[in-house]
Amino acid sequence: MGKTRKITSLLGEKQKIEKEIAKLQKECRHSAKSIKSLQENVDSTTFIIRWVCDNCKYVVGIPNPEELNKYLNNG
Repeated sequence: MGKTRKITSLLGEKQKIEKEIAKLQKECRHSAKSIKSLQENVDSTTFIIRWVCDNCKYVVGIPNPEELNKYLNNG
């Protein structure tokens, strides 16, 4: 298999996986969440702090200043 075909195949698989993850995250009730530091983009060195569902890893919100300060002082 040539590189172009392999890349096309992998991109197709990636799209299927992303759709399946999105479906599972949509069905999740997000009943348990934690504040986490996340990489902003795949190729970025910048990190952001967000509320993330412990079960499905979906970003469910942005911490308020008090929550952020508590996380930074205890984390």
